[in-house]
Amino acid sequence: MDEALAHANGETPAVGDYMTRDVATVSADDTVSDVAARISESDHNGFPVTDGRHVEGFVSARDLLLADPDELLFKVMTEDLVVAHPEMDVTDAARVILRSGIQKLPVVDDAGNLVGIITNADVIRSQIERATPEKVGKLMRTLETIHGVSITEERRTVTISDVVPTQGKVYADELEGRRYELENGLAEPLVVIDNGSTGDDGSLLLADGHHRVMAAERAGVAEMDAYVIVLERAVDLGMARTARTEGLDSIADIDVVDYARHPLVETIERLQ
Repeated sequence: MDEALAHANGETPAVGDYMTRDVATVSADDTVSDVAARISESDHNGFPVTDGRHVEGFVSARDLLLADPDELLFKVMTEDLVVAHPEMDVTDAARVILRSGIQKLPVVDDAGNLVGIITNADVIRSQIERATPEKVGKLMRTLETIHGVSITEERRTVTISDVVPTQGKVYADELEGRRYELENGLAEPLVVIDNGSTGDDGSLLLADGHHRVMAAERAGVAEMDAYVIVLERAVDLGMARTARTEGLDSIADIDVVDYARHPLVETIERLQ
């Protein structure tokens, strides 16, 4: 299901919108030592066990701890498996993850075939920095009220080098999260204001998605999907004045701040 459509219909996002589709798996005939080696050489702490694409179980690092290195996986894997369906609400998946203590849920179709995996991190990301139609609509109404200008909204691809940032810094820890989303096809659209022209003279103002666009620029991505709010004529927007005041002409002008300097972290340090 398209997430924008789901939000527009008042529905919550589905697991299929946030799951990772390219899933590493192991076979029930693999040995404990083989899988232990794969875990030690990767970022994974466990794998779905499949026969072809059909899910037969799950094996975690904990399952392997006391097992004989030559034991076959079908003897040590967890067969009483908790799974999700791609059409399942993310909020329901979150409840399963929270109550079961499971960090990863294999996602299967109606035939029990593996189509993805969703993690606790994916669930968290589904709840933050979403470029929803509601967010775009609220910004449009605000601009119409303040500036008395007619506004339309388009969904289109924008060139990153044409976008003018409206905030001067992003945080390194959040930037890492946006990088993960880009690599796994989870990145939300940007929200851009086209201030009354074609976008070739610095009129494309980035209203939402500074971390996403910075992550994309670092990854060598030239274009991104965006909700574009189109003003019928150019107006003197406050965020444009901010960009001029801070000398923000392009993404290269944004500073990356270490997470330890995040205002919330500084507040906690002062309290301690």
